[in-house]
Amino acid sequence: MARAERIEELKRRLEAAELGGGRDRIEKQHAAGKLTARERIELLLDAGSFVEIDALVTHRCRDFGMDKVSIPGDGVVCGYGTVDGRLVYVFAQDFTVFGGSLSETNAAKICKVMDLAVENGAPIIGLNDSGGARIQEGVASLGGYADIFLRNTLSSGVVPQISAILGPCAGGAVYSPAITDFIFMVEETSYMFVTGPDVIKTVTHEEVTKEELGGASTHAAKSGVCHFTVPNDAACLAAIRELLSYLPSNNLDDPPPAPSDGDGGGDGGDDPNRESEALNTLVPEDPNKPYDIKQLIAGVVDGGRFMEVHAQYAKNIVVGFARMGGRSVGIVANQPAWLAGVLDIDASLKGARFVRFCDAFNIPLVTFEDVPGFLPGTAQEYGGIIKHGAKLLYAYAEATVPKVTVITRKAYGGAYCVMSSKHLRTDVNFAYPTAEIAVMGPEGAVNILYKRELDQAGADAPRVRAEKVGEYRAKFSNPYIAAERGFVDAIIEPSRTRPEVIRALRQLGAKRASVPPKKHGNIPL
Repeated sequence: MARAERIEELKRRLEAAELGGGRDRIEKQHAAGKLTARERIELLLDAGSFVEIDALVTHRCRDFGMDKVSIPGDGVVCGYGTVDGRLVYVFAQDFTVFGGSLSETNAAKICKVMDLAVENGAPIIGLNDSGGARIQEGVASLGGYADIFLRNTLSSGVVPQISAILGPCAGGAVYSPAITDFIFMVEETSYMFVTGPDVIKTVTHEEVTKEELGGASTHAAKSGVCHFTVPNDAACLAAIRELLSYLPSNNLDDPPPAPSDGDGGGDGGDDPNRESEALNTLVPEDPNKPYDIKQLIAGVVDGGRFMEVHAQYAKNIVVGFARMGGRSVGIVANQPAWLAGVLDIDASLKGARFVRFCDAFNIPLVTFEDVPGFLPGTAQEYGGIIKHGAKLLYAYAEATVPKVTVITRKAYGGAYCVMSSKHLRTDVNFAYPTAEIAVMGPEGAVNILYKRELDQAGADAPRVRAEKVGEYRAKFSNPYIAAERGFVDAIIEPSRTRPEVIRALRQLGAKRASVPPKKHGNIPL
């Protein structure tokens, strides 16, 4: 074969790989409201930066007529490129080729790109759109899944792992995204479940649709499997780019600084010394009246920009990423506007996972605390609130990144300890003058401390209770005893929250902390 013919042969093969399952299947993909694997990669990465790996790989299966059907790439597009100039690795399952099903060689491509991500210290992004394991290959395809799971596990805490569910993801396939750090799902076109509606109907006789069982809204609000929901593929890829802007490339790097704003500050032009008078009146005088903690967050972070994680799940706690003084931070905050900000099983799990991610990737933690305690009730106790609440406690105690806590109002009982108290190696603890730091609320404390006196007061009991509540609140429901003991470093005016937190973070910029040598701890799973 002449040289020119060889070059033409290469071009023909590469064109076949780019075409995937062919024009008809691409049109069906578009008709379903979905982009193709290559279109997704193009939107995710900086223009012209994608470099493909293993474009010409084909399957080795010879059973069930597969020897007569072979498409270059074998149903997954792999490679690397940049996002905002930073290296990332990516694989995108191609639903137009055998339904994006996982084969032995398909899995090997994914494993190769995951290995490269770890070796080169760059995030790995998986764009999932697959019908599952390729049945024709039997155990070989199942082994491919296990190979991927192993790499997900070994990569955890080394490089950020992000999964986008852009179509079906069912059976064993769900466990790879489950191990990764963040999961995005597209509304109405994506779903995840271990067993589908047909199997459930056969086994349990329950009638359920794919959307009800494993759609984006289900996993965002009920199961907590999904961290972000988006309306379409394009919005999903844009959101991944935004998330990456807050994250370091690996566990040895610091988070990227914000783009320069012209004065070299990188804070979007938001003065680090800016005060917000509105915060002085945000916390109501009535301790039982709710307020929205997100207003406080918006008032103190750079430009009011906050990327909330798990927004629809366990709304009594708020977590997400922002910048303060140009530096990426992880925000954890009780939400008084939802269940009074109480900690329950779901909130503890949500908070603990986020805290551990930030600690793994050198992202400082800023905690806003207004917590009346743990949610009481048999459902919580039977569900294991003891072990689940301990996860949040464990996560904060284990974390060695800079930690700053601001107590805005209630900090009662064990929940005070759990929410990044000074006793858990938190570096700087602030409190507002409105803070109430006590074993329990005044009403409950008075009922215990003065039970005999109240019982003897008869008709005068309401007046006596009111007096005792006032005395207790004056003596204990304030931040000053904690400040006297050094459990709170400073009591600050709410309007000065932003400058005080930024100053604390800056002095912690070179913090180095360690834990006792060990293989790993045993978090109460």
